[in-house]
Amino acid sequence: MVQRFDVGARMSEMAVHNGVCYLAGQVAVEGEPDIEGQTREVLANIDALLARAGTDKSRILHAQIFLADIADFPAMNKVWDTWVVANHTPTRATVQAALARPEWKVEIVITAAL
Repeated sequence: MVQRFDVGARMSEMAVHNGVCYLAGQVAVEGEPDIEGQTREVLANIDALLARAGTDKSRILHAQIFLADIADFPAMNKVWDTWVVANHTPTRATVQAALARPEWKVEIVITAAL
């Protein structure tokens, strides 16, 4: 059985199947101007979605991080490093990508175990 959350015409925010939680790409929507603020907002959104599914960041299996500007890598990592759970860091890939909106600086996709 597949359980979907916040189902829209184009996509769902999250899907759960067979003990695995899949999050759609999370972006900052509150208008945070800098990469650190946007990263904090995105990670808070991820925390909230994982909690709705009955899991948390200590159970993240994989993270995909898309940066509009790779020069933001150190500042994004500064926030990420304070957020991840020690000894429970997931596999991760970070790339520079053209994001769908010019105001977005970071988008993060998460896969987690329940």
